[in-house]
Amino acid sequence: MNAPVLRSPAIRLLSYELRDILRSRWALAYAAFFLVVTDAFFRFSGGGEQVVLSLVNVVLILIPLVSLVFGVGYLYNAREFTELMLAQPVRRRDLFLALYGGLVVPLALGFVLGVGLPFAWHGAAAEHAAPLARLLGAGVLLTAAFLALAILLAVRFDDRVKGLGAALLVWLGLAVLYDGLVLLVAYTFSAYPLETPMLVLTALNPISLARVLLLLSVDVAALLGYTGATFERFFGGGLGSVVALAALGCWVVAPLALAYRRFMRKDF
Repeated sequence: MNAPVLRSPAIRLLSYELRDILRSRWALAYAAFFLVVTDAFFRFSGGGEQVVLSLVNVVLILIPLVSLVFGVGYLYNAREFTELMLAQPVRRRDLFLALYGGLVVPLALGFVLGVGLPFAWHGAAAEHAAPLARLLGAGVLLTAAFLALAILLAVRFDDRVKGLGAALLVWLGLAVLYDGLVLLVAYTFSAYPLETPMLVLTALNPISLARVLLLLSVDVAALLGYTGATFERFFGGGLGSVVALAALGCWVVAPLALAYRRFMRKDF
């Protein structure tokens, strides 16, 4: 009964992509990094809530960077395979979904296992289930969003150097420069009501949304940043989390839809 599903081109392509990425050992190294770092935080930072707070900046900086650089680099390396598959009776949609799924599944799973296992063996998973679930959920959504951006950049630029350069610029802008721009806007227009513009600026950055999602439930207002604090005042904790989660989900869907449209029309 399940044989036609297992023999479908999309499943076969996805299984090939997963095996190919696992052979490269990148996903294993990624999982091992989070495993070692999380375990070290448990040994030196104290309880589970402190570990979650310590992991926030690691997640917000590292996951977008690795997802963009690894995703773009892998897709350029797979260009010949992509061209070969498109010369076969394979639907572009199946190939696109296999490429995306083959990237998302190993990196997301590596992150979840790398962070979740230390919480389990240190006995903190049950006690801190809510913040851990937020951390894992935000990390998976960031992985999916920035891998969608990686595919969009890889199909937009034929030249590898341009694609990798664009990926680094996107990461630099969203992870490093964006908060400075927000503070500049807030200072320049401090005489005007800025709640709505700040909410819009938060929604325009998936890293800011993930930060809000992670920190709204914890009493650490200083870590929220200007946009996050505005988000908290405007929506409050519960509604703010739902809005941030929905907006972060849009950051997965929108770049993926744009990448899909461009992939379907691209002449390889």
